[in-house]
Amino acid sequence: MIAAVNVMAATAQTSTMTNADTVVVSEQNSESVSESRFTIGGYGEAVMTRNFYSQSFNRYNAPQRYKNDASHGRFDLPHVCINMGYDFGKGWTMGTEIEFEHGGAGTAVELEAEESGEYEAETEKGGEVVLEQFWLNKRFGNGELNIKAGEIVVPVGLSNAHHEPIHFFGCYRPEGETTIFPNTWHQLGVSLWGRVDDWRYEVQLLSALNSESFSAENFVHYGATSPYEYKVANTYAVAARVDNYTIPGLRMGLSGYYGHTFRNSIKTPGASYDDVKGALGIVAFDFTLSRWNWILRGNVDYAYLSDADAISSYNQANWTHHKYQDGCPFKYSNIASNAFAAAIEGGYDVFSQIRSLRNKEKLYLFGRAEHYNSVAAGTYKSLYNYCRKYRYAVGVNYYPIKDVVVKAEYAYRAFKKPNNNGLNPDSPLYVQPYNNEPSLSISIAYCGWFK
Repeated sequence: MIAAVNVMAATAQTSTMTNADTVVVSEQNSESVSESRFTIGGYGEAVMTRNFYSQSFNRYNAPQRYKNDASHGRFDLPHVCINMGYDFGKGWTMGTEIEFEHGGAGTAVELEAEESGEYEAETEKGGEVVLEQFWLNKRFGNGELNIKAGEIVVPVGLSNAHHEPIHFFGCYRPEGETTIFPNTWHQLGVSLWGRVDDWRYEVQLLSALNSESFSAENFVHYGATSPYEYKVANTYAVAARVDNYTIPGLRMGLSGYYGHTFRNSIKTPGASYDDVKGALGIVAFDFTLSRWNWILRGNVDYAYLSDADAISSYNQANWTHHKYQDGCPFKYSNIASNAFAAAIEGGYDVFSQIRSLRNKEKLYLFGRAEHYNSVAAGTYKSLYNYCRKYRYAVGVNYYPIKDVVVKAEYAYRAFKKPNNNGLNPDSPLYVQPYNNEPSLSISIAYCGWFK
């Protein structure tokens, strides 16, 4: 999210107030924005969910054992973000975003009577606090060319470029892209971007991802984070995105990424890995159509990782060495050579047909379908069949005002049934099908500027 309303018309950052869905409007109304150089805003979500399936971490290894487990509920604050920005003048602007995921982390020091009066540091809750954006931007001309440097959002895929709660219908961010890619993907780097007529472009130079944090279930999702006080940059990567707005109400975007991931670590692999690069390539297409009281969104993402078997071998060797060490931050997991995600969702504003509510409130009835697989190809594909998932959802989004939304969603996560070729369930060759995973969620969210 860009962090100043008066900055948004000039910079068109891929974010809440200036993302590809709303940038045209913000530029057309630039004369009416606040004259204040400082702006603060943000967004947040609170979710209540009931999952009608087992919460055991082992439910995919022995699905029959957990088939009749009781349902379980969760209350969550997925994302609460504060954005601040400042316009220094002469084309120089600054933006920041501080994100509290799942309510943020909490620790406390306690004097334990049961421990003979010893002081102990206690972990009070899960979650994390992240500085998701911190950048300086220089605008040239009327915004056809900008240079931005700092901690920036990497706009690869629909869910990274448009991650605020008003830009998806579900109570949680879409599963597919957020499973296989970092989300919200942010890294230190330099960005060259701008808008020319109906085209917005962006090219970024970044530190590469770290393959030590890749995993079978999440592909490269955790590769952008660093457990150290700095981000290792032994290898580099490029990301790019282009959006087109030629057709009224329609935005189409194409994005991509390329970088070597294997040596972007403080550890030096042995000579046997000299030829391993871990080249990661991603290509993604997405669109948003907002017209005729409809909102339609869709995305298709494909990723390829070279040397996946060699990296898996390296990770397994490191896992054997470090499995008894406390505090090892890396996954050291098997890795797939391919991953993909595809989704489509659509919602219709039924209040548009009620004269007394039209243009005052909105009520979208929506449906969503997506399919994704973090182990779509490679040596270990058959070991992780549960990573091939289908998810279907229906629900409502009610907007009493434009910056606040109340959501309700019924979702059904399903898995492809194994081909047992008529085998008896008691046969040792029989493959147990995974249990489907329905859930019901209700949430409330906001997204806007306070000043």
